[in-house]
Amino acid sequence: MTEITLPRGLVKGADGLVRPAWAAASDLLRAYYDDEWGLPVTDERGVFERLSLEAFQSGLSWATVLRKRPAFRDAFADFDPARVAAFDDGDVARLLADAGIIRNRAKILATIDNARATLRLREDGTDLARLVWSFRPAATPAPRTPDEVPSTSDESIALSRELKRRGFRWVGPTTMFALMEAIGIVDTHLVGSHRRGSSGVWPTA
Repeated sequence: MTEITLPRGLVKGADGLVRPAWAAASDLLRAYYDDEWGLPVTDERGVFERLSLEAFQSGLSWATVLRKRPAFRDAFADFDPARVAAFDDGDVARLLADAGIIRNRAKILATIDNARATLRLREDGTDLARLVWSFRPAATPAPRTPDEVPSTSDESIALSRELKRRGFRWVGPTTMFALMEAIGIVDTHLVGSHRRGSSGVWPTA
């Protein structure tokens, strides 16, 4: 039987499932891709965690963040916005001394500020998840190769602008597009991947 040639950027795993090459690079990335990436996250804490982790990932590999995720959850009170918003100078010193996380002072301070901004959204009658999801586009990309996956969109630019207006930091358009991918607002699974269209938010095509 002739083996079907997959489009560039896709590989077939030993389990017979087709994934992008990056998701087949390790067991950790494969599990994240299969079980989490691109599935809808609509609760405040979940969106705050992912927004925070996307900011910490900036300039680094996502695999690095995933390996440190349990330590991040321990260090940042399971990303409970109310608890993180109460962090003080002592907590900042504690975090900077924690080798289990990414010890970047600017990103740590931004995470605390973003927790406080998240609480202010509640006071304004909304929440972080609802605000972020309000920037869902009318259509999602349908990339066939990695080169066709965008890094920003009109919506991620607008979301970045709105979050900055509301006091959030480290929320540039590229980081916000990565967030939108991660929590299912857009579907950038490559066409042909077993996860394409699996979120229930977008059709398979």
